[in-house]
Amino acid sequence: MPPGQEPDEEPQGGGRWRVTPALPGLKLAGATAFVLLAVAFGGDPVRLVLAGAAALALAGWALRDLIAPVRLAADPDGITVVVGFAGRRHMPWSQIERVRVDTRPRLGLRTETLEIDTGETLHLFSSYDLGAPPAEVAARLAALRTGSAR
Repeated sequence: MPPGQEPDEEPQGGGRWRVTPALPGLKLAGATAFVLLAVAFGGDPVRLVLAGAAALALAGWALRDLIAPVRLAADPDGITVVVGFAGRRHMPWSQIERVRVDTRPRLGLRTETLEIDTGETLHLFSSYDLGAPPAEVAARLAALRTGSAR
């Protein structure tokens, strides 16, 4: 990411894809539900610990969505991805070996995942991470990479 550019700013001539806005709220609601159910049906310490662990995991996952909502940003110079809990890493197009969409049937549904391969690392993004269909994002990245999006 260029110096001085905030993560939520639209890269000039590029694109930015973020977590679907409703997801952090749903995860926090799920964490709250785990706590309430554990208290309502409590008494058993194992049940309380398991519910607490599930609530903490969901709350941590929601916190990541709130801290780093933009999962992928791209501009004519390269892409920026979220790494770790909320870090960011910018990679020039020359480091990117392949961008593709992996489609798999699963439980009677078709799931798509955007794969960005740098040779050393593989970055995976679902439609929930991107807030858009992975095939559309892949097409936009291809246009940016070849310069036809300028």
